Amino acid sequence: MISRYSTPKMKQIWTLENKFNKWLDVELAACKAHVKLGNIPQSDYDIIVDKAAFSVDRINEIESEIHHDVIAFLTNIAENVGESSRFVHLGLTSSDVVDTAFSLLIKESGDILLETIDILLSTLKTQAYNYKTTLIMGRTHGVHAEPTTFGLKLTIWYEELKRNKERLISAIESINVGKLSGAVGNYAHMPPSLEKLVCDELGLKTSSSSNQILQRDRHAHFVTTLAIIAGTLEKMATEIRGLQKTEFNEITEPFSKKQKGSSAMPHKKNPIICERISGLARTIRGYALTALENQNLWHERDISHSSTERIIFPDATVGLDYMMIKMIDVIKNMVINEDQMKENIERSYKVFFSQQLLLKMIEKGMSREKAYRIVQRNAHDAFNNKVPFESKIEKDPDILSMFNQQDLDSIFSYDCYIQHVDFIYKRVFN
Repeated sequence: MISRYSTPKMKQIWTLENKFNKWLDVELAACKAHVKLGNIPQSDYDIIVDKAAFSVDRINEIESEIHHDVIAFLTNIAENVGESSRFVHLGLTSSDVVDTAFSLLIKESGDILLETIDILLSTLKTQAYNYKTTLIMGRTHGVHAEPTTFGLKLTIWYEELKRNKERLISAIESINVGKLSGAVGNYAHMPPSLEKLVCDELGLKTSSSSNQILQRDRHAHFVTTLAIIAGTLEKMATEIRGLQKTEFNEITEPFSKKQKGSSAMPHKKNPIICERISGLARTIRGYALTALENQNLWHERDISHSSTERIIFPDATVGLDYMMIKMIDVIKNMVINEDQMKENIERSYKVFFSQQLLLKMIEKGMSREKAYRIVQRNAHDAFNNKVPFESKIEKDPDILSMFNQQDLDSIFSYDCYIQHVDFIYKRVFN
């Protein structure tokens, strides 16, 4: 991921330095296991632990000649360890090291994503309570439907993000495995007990079966989960972008004092953060497709997945962390224009009380079809002529014959739109 869309903490995980450190962790854990199994003398293990070191530049230099990164890594280790290096990588194949270390890297990045999700959840919860009963026009098909509360919008996002957290925990658990089973996964040159010792040392589960690599359904599970989370963020961003339109003007994302919105138009305040989130979500969805295609490899393995994974895992994890941090800023510091929300509600001339009126007429004994047509006629007339809905029904004898003034007042009450908000909040937040 380019630096523009990166966070330092997540970006550090995917540096070559950290990758080779994880490879070294696997190699040293394997050497330690060999000591326990009586395959390596303790004295040689002590030398390996003391002297094992690498240089990224030196590994790159060697790889430029031999075109194999693991061998280049091992060659550099051997240059530093000396004669005892003959016990490093004993009985292993490259993917024993690479895939097991890759699981460690993915888990490390996943744990950071979980931390960021928790911050976003907390921010959403705070704002959901701040705007718990703030009325805003609900829109279906882009058209005014009935009022809802802005807090309820945020609550829905919170609940979806909770599900995403559960998905991510599951995906991390699925990838939290290692394999040290040899070239085709049959433990031909090492016992399964060595794999168990190494994985225990590294905090991983052992794969119950593998060929030369860990099967890529695990990796697809992880990346598709990131794509779903990115989709939630895009959903939030799209809603905020929509509500920031001049015609709506109900919410604006943060805009600093020194910020400029347009090179040509000084008046502009554009939702650039949310637009950026929407764009990055498209990228991560593309990576999900690549991860799904990586499941299909030839025989016991090929390396068609390898080149793609060097791109999609750093980019997807770094990018998603950046997206969530940006969304935290948007939710925390967005400007809420409550007066404009009220004004926009009034632009429907209260025709959204049509369902309330319809139900009352049915309750009084009129058939649903007849009541629907009467209410619809008055609602359309009110909107088309830009007059309050109640002024139309107060002149309709079919309606007036059914209700007294107290009944009519109860029909035009906003209470129904907030009366069950507490019930919803208890289900979501408690």
